[in-house]
Amino acid sequence: MANHSIKGKTVLIAGGAKNLGGLIARDLAQQGAKAVVVHYNSESSKAEAEATVAAVKAAGAQAVLIQADLKTAAAIEKLFADTIAAVGRPDIAINTVGKVLKKPMSDISEAEYDDMAVVNSKTAFFFLKEAGKCLNDNGKICTVVTSLLGAFTPFYAAYAGTKAPVEHYTRAASKEFGARGISVTAVGPGPMDTPFFYPAEGDDAVAYHKTAAALSAFSKTGLTDIQDVVPFIRHLVSDGWWITGQTILINGGYTTK
Repeated sequence: MANHSIKGKTVLIAGGAKNLGGLIARDLAQQGAKAVVVHYNSESSKAEAEATVAAVKAAGAQAVLIQADLKTAAAIEKLFADTIAAVGRPDIAINTVGKVLKKPMSDISEAEYDDMAVVNSKTAFFFLKEAGKCLNDNGKICTVVTSLLGAFTPFYAAYAGTKAPVEHYTRAASKEFGARGISVTAVGPGPMDTPFFYPAEGDDAVAYHKTAAALSAFSKTGLTDIQDVVPFIRHLVSDGWWITGQTILINGGYTTK
């Protein structure tokens, strides 16, 4: 039987510099991962990426920092190639990359839509493709999407709409990679208390989101805490391997499907 423990495994995290990705990197290192590759997008997140790498090393894991703009298939191929060159084939690949836009459909330009589609959908597709090619047998792949996939709401058409295809990519990949023992999942957190959330929201919207989940009263901010999302991702990329092809919403009852 395959070993599904985190201990001794090699991990690649796209968008692993900060927020949820950074916390996942730290957590998996603490769980005994052998090596963690932390990807970051640009100079603006380099300092946070370096802090995450330091924390991973402090937890006893090897840490590698890779900068890349993942908007092209070639860039994602290189990310995996650089990972393999540095630490060998990964056992676990997690993609936390995403971009949010909150606007009425009537106000969204073609350029804005194209950018959202590239970051949220195209990048996810080619990350899954390369992970399927490059992971060791019995590997684990997880993509972060959004709980808005279960919502009936205005203004997020470009955001949730360009994340929605990842649900099918996940199902298809689980079938295509399953013969090698690779499980493929997606998780959709609710609105998270991170700097990623607030710039897109006005004060009224923030107040609403802080009360919208069934368990909001039991969260320190009313929002989804990244500390509460990480254990689910940890489970899915370890002992929870039997869950595959699924998109799981982790949001305290904010939306359901």
